[in-house]
Amino acid sequence: MSLPDYIAGLAFPPDPFQVQAFEALERNESVLVAAPTASGKTVVAEAAIHQALDRGKRAFYTTPIKALSNQKFIDFQSLFGSEKVGLLTGDNSINGRAPVVVMTTEVLRNMIYAETQNLGELEIVILDEIHYLSDRERGAVWEEVIIHLPPDIRIVGLSATVSNAGEFRDWLASRRGDVELVHTEVRPVPLEVEYAVYDKTQDRTVVEPLFGKSGTNPNPGLVRLLRKSDRRRRRFHTPRRVSVVEHLQDRDLLPCIFFVFSRNGCDEGARQVASAMRLTTPEQEDDIIRFAEERTMHLDPLDLDALGFEGWLYRLGRGVASHHAGLVPAFKETTEELFSSGLVPVVFATETLALGINMPARSVVIESMSKFNGETHELLTPGAFTQLTGRAGRRGLDERGTAVILHSPYEAIERLVPIAARGSYPLTSSFRPTYNMTVNLIANYERARAETLLEASFGEFRRVQASRADDSERTAVSFQLQEARNTWDQLDPAARAASAVDQAKMVRTFVGTTNPGDVLQIPVSGDPELMVMLARSRTSKPQLEFVTATGKLKRIRTDDLPLETARVGRVRLPKPFKPREDGFRRAVVESLAEWQPDRWEPVAELHPDAGRARELRKKIAKLEKTEARYEARLRRSGASLMDQLKGSLRVLEAWGYVDGWHLSAAGSMLRGVYNSRDLLLAECGRRGYYDALDPPELAALLSGFVFEPRRDDEEPGFPTPAVHAGFGFLAITCEELNLLEEQHRVPLTPYPEAGFAQLAHGWVSGWELGELFDDDAGSAGDFVRNMRQLLDVLRQIRDVMPHLAVPSQIAISAIDRGVVAAGGVG
Repeated sequence: MSLPDYIAGLAFPPDPFQVQAFEALERNESVLVAAPTASGKTVVAEAAIHQALDRGKRAFYTTPIKALSNQKFIDFQSLFGSEKVGLLTGDNSINGRAPVVVMTTEVLRNMIYAETQNLGELEIVILDEIHYLSDRERGAVWEEVIIHLPPDIRIVGLSATVSNAGEFRDWLASRRGDVELVHTEVRPVPLEVEYAVYDKTQDRTVVEPLFGKSGTNPNPGLVRLLRKSDRRRRRFHTPRRVSVVEHLQDRDLLPCIFFVFSRNGCDEGARQVASAMRLTTPEQEDDIIRFAEERTMHLDPLDLDALGFEGWLYRLGRGVASHHAGLVPAFKETTEELFSSGLVPVVFATETLALGINMPARSVVIESMSKFNGETHELLTPGAFTQLTGRAGRRGLDERGTAVILHSPYEAIERLVPIAARGSYPLTSSFRPTYNMTVNLIANYERARAETLLEASFGEFRRVQASRADDSERTAVSFQLQEARNTWDQLDPAARAASAVDQAKMVRTFVGTTNPGDVLQIPVSGDPELMVMLARSRTSKPQLEFVTATGKLKRIRTDDLPLETARVGRVRLPKPFKPREDGFRRAVVESLAEWQPDRWEPVAELHPDAGRARELRKKIAKLEKTEARYEARLRRSGASLMDQLKGSLRVLEAWGYVDGWHLSAAGSMLRGVYNSRDLLLAECGRRGYYDALDPPELAALLSGFVFEPRRDDEEPGFPTPAVHAGFGFLAITCEELNLLEEQHRVPLTPYPEAGFAQLAHGWVSGWELGELFDDDAGSAGDFVRNMRQLLDVLRQIRDVMPHLAVPSQIAISAIDRGVVAAGGVG
């Protein structure tokens, strides 16, 4: 099907942004689509694939996560035909030579570095969730693909709305040629944001719009309500989960995704709602149970028992489920399908559900607008809020989507409104030359060409652009500063000296010697005015009370007394001293009318140009600070990616992986190691730390390169003395590497973590899931994910260290069974 035929066959008129993208594809340009979630970006991707197929070419579709790859694989099989669609995720290779291949972005990066022939006939690459480029851990992979992909291959980037889409497009164009920016912030279904709070005094949950009529400021009625809180006994609380679901059901706002940033919180929420209410009919419950049993029949009954299958099935039947990374893929995928079909109307989910998975809802609830980042709680970013609320509102089904923020006593509503109102965020770069990237650059390019490619990264592009802007601003400030200094040099030296005196000290001294009855001449709005001092408060910053020449009482703070003030005489104050009485003040005014000045005692003897000199001194100081700030920023920005590359090269050279711009045998081996601890993983293999281990021990030790502990993880244990000793060797080697990295200013490699070693050892030894988890399978999803990542590391070790091929393959075969082998399509 040609592109025009595809467009003509759409079941709906395309939106303007889609038309703009289609026109760019017809001009054979790359396209960057920055649009809200569920706005129809996928239609542009499908159009690009149709175009490639019509020309007899191939198309790759990349995603950041395997679950999204699995979903797209199934969707595209239905759309293009099973024989035309393949899947490559690292775990599985299904029809990898197909015209349309879905893959994780890392797989494409590895294909490019391996110089595989699989890129033949490739015309276009769709990079879904391209804003993932900002991710600190994995974002660099997207830049590697964009930089190293052959220049004749077009890119279609699908991004959330970002505030610097134009800047990102400019960078893409510098790498790929003509790139059309298609940018819209219009949601296909309008969003209403509400705020829910439980009022203990009224014993009810109040739900009000978050915004006032302006759409950007807080609802004044809501602000007034929250200010009524009693400080002694807290009146307002977070609404109960069951109450919130009941409220949404009464307003016909189901289906709903209820976001809770805790796995335990998701599971507890699902249990609470399932125990309190039923959201399905008996017929729907039967359909749900039948479907769930079919989708899990491939799992061993003993494993299902260990996973808490009966409780999960009971909650599903009542119309509620949880969804988080701690669940096995079969449970998550079943939940996704039942929710999408409308049979299960409430899902309690962590924020990972917001990434790409096609699960639109009528409403979303955000239980907390802050999230624990490992050290402290921090508010959601506008981008994270937009990602979460992007699920609210189903195109063609809902007139509007609803997002409900639940009250928290720790999150002031005034701080939440800007987050909810902003909607977009800037795309940043996390790109840096890893050890693996460095050796692949050496293998594939001459040094000058490699350096040119590094300088072409988005991070370097932004650094250079920012440096140019800062340098321009610094130049302008320097010019203003020089002009101010020239003017200063032309002032009378006495005026310059007068501007340098300690003004605050002079005023305090003057006030300390001023007494009731003293007549002061004080400049007011440029004109001198006579006042009689009545009193001085006894505080650290005294306040003076005066009667003016018109009989009014006036108070002036010491800090506000002008330097041009002077004592010019005294009058006798009436007795008794009653300044609040009109008669007293009239008597003071009469005395002042008959009074003649008899002295001149100013705060300071000022040069006529002292005021001008004082203002000029302040201006120069401000400009000097501004100039210093720009110079500091320019110095910081000077640490380019080239400096990081040189540091990585020095570390690699110290350990014998490179000699100048040439790879040793060790360097060639490192090319096939893709891990956040890549050099450490390779070096420990070179030093023989894996050689004497049996397959379960090898898996246990290598698990240290994939496991990331969570807050509530227990202290690690070691299954055998050999594994214990192995982790000791890893730690010593990592410490040695960190010293080198500190010396050459390279980001430090993190130490391996032993918290998964016993589980890995037990599973490879043949233990069943129930033996590993007893009655607690709440982290079974983590177990499956860690095991599949461990499989990837073992495959790398098998392929780059031939002497370890046999134990690695034995471990691989032992791992790839049961719930691990049944980890979804990909």
